Amino acid sequence: MTEATEQGTSTTGAPGVDSSKPPVIVIKDMHKWYGAFHVLKNINLEVASGERIVICGPSGSGKSTLIRCINRLEEHQQGLISVDGTELTGDLKHIEIIRSEVGMVFQHFNLFPHLTVLENCTLGPIWVRKMPKAEATEVAMQYLERVKIPEQAAKFPGQLSGGQQQRVAIARSLCMSPNIMLFDEPTSALDPEMIKEVLDVMIELAESGMTMLCVTHEMGFATAVANRVIFMDGGEIIEQNEPREFFENPQHDRTKLFLSQILRH
Repeated sequence: MTEATEQGTSTTGAPGVDSSKPPVIVIKDMHKWYGAFHVLKNINLEVASGERIVICGPSGSGKSTLIRCINRLEEHQQGLISVDGTELTGDLKHIEIIRSEVGMVFQHFNLFPHLTVLENCTLGPIWVRKMPKAEATEVAMQYLERVKIPEQAAKFPGQLSGGQQQRVAIARSLCMSPNIMLFDEPTSALDPEMIKEVLDVMIELAESGMTMLCVTHEMGFATAVANRVIFMDGGEIIEQNEPREFFENPQHDRTKLFLSQILRH
């Protein structure tokens, strides 16, 4: 590991982070290949309960693949991934356990277009959690209130704006009562005027103490809510630190170049 990679890995004393508990996510010496392409190289990462991490880096750096490995949407070939003490292997029971604890919000919403907003939100609790329909509906409406779109419950996704659809996607994940939320570039498909409404929901979620890993280029969001910012390039974690130090005092030349390009805009 380079000196830069080791920078700022401690989260002790960070607001909202419970360092007395074991890490909720542990990744050790993890590698992933697509055929001959080595997409993730020697990933080592521990995430504390309540920690908010922003992962950034250039396109193709492995950011999205990394968080998709955490709930087995992508399969790693070497090393260890453990979530809440359950190791992620090919064991379907382990995968089911982890997916029940980990919510995910995608770039392109992934809502069912033929179901209403309310039906999208109650599907998981009813079929996976075996929750009675009336209870699932009550829970779904609570989370639609939380993301500030309860009045859209009877509409179909295609009748909503992109920002509203992404807020539905967040509510749908929250309906499963996850301990951890993963966000894969949740604002990159949105028009600029819709980005703030989604980020506001994510900020509120972060302030509630949810453990979050977010792949994003929204550096203002990183400054506002992250305990740690991780920079990836070429499938590796190049550098990580608390936000202020990360932005004001980057250690690695690749980090400096990335920040000079992204912060100009």
